[in-house]
Amino acid sequence: MEINRKQRGILVVISGFSGSGKGTVIQSLLNRYESFYALSISATTREPRNFEEDGREYFFKTKEEFEKMIAKDELIEYALYVENYYGTPKEYVQNQLDAGKDVILEIEIQGALKIKEMFPDTLLLFLTPKDAETLKERLVKRGTEQPEVIDARLLRASEEALGVGAYDYLIINDTIEECVTEVHSVIQNEHRKVSRNEEFINRMKEELKSFSKGE
Repeated sequence: MEINRKQRGILVVISGFSGSGKGTVIQSLLNRYESFYALSISATTREPRNFEEDGREYFFKTKEEFEKMIAKDELIEYALYVENYYGTPKEYVQNQLDAGKDVILEIEIQGALKIKEMFPDTLLLFLTPKDAETLKERLVKRGTEQPEVIDARLLRASEEALGVGAYDYLIINDTIEECVTEVHSVIQNEHRKVSRNEEFINRMKEELKSFSKGE
């Protein structure tokens, strides 16, 4: 039973090595549990892939446009990753949280830790394949990047592995269906934490006082 689905939403950061399948997991999560979640669309200066559209997967920006957003303080966080900027626009995230939606952010470790520092209640989830060989196979099979880019992503993954310990949960993405179920379960269990239900607890305390008064 839900304690209160109208409580303020949780900011959820999902990170993972490039090739971990986090994008597919997030899209499947949104499709299966549409009423629970809102996706925060990141801005980036990288080139769109063939299947990507501006305003759907990312807001695709030039370097100059992105740096104007930085100057205007329009981003919760931003980072440089493999020579491209990535960042999280502020306004949409706050509006969705206030409406009771859990907001999903797909960002890399550097940005995730910045958000956790600014918003300590943020839930950090890290997705990974079952082993490094599977990670490499997924990057190669994706067929969207040259070998030197794949090598750069694997090198970056070895650096990112050093920061995984800062996350709240590690989730193995072996099969999409199982991974989506597990991610949803972790987020919904987070709603039941006592620290996130102070309003409910205080209301119960006030209601129980009536019994001590004989009402």
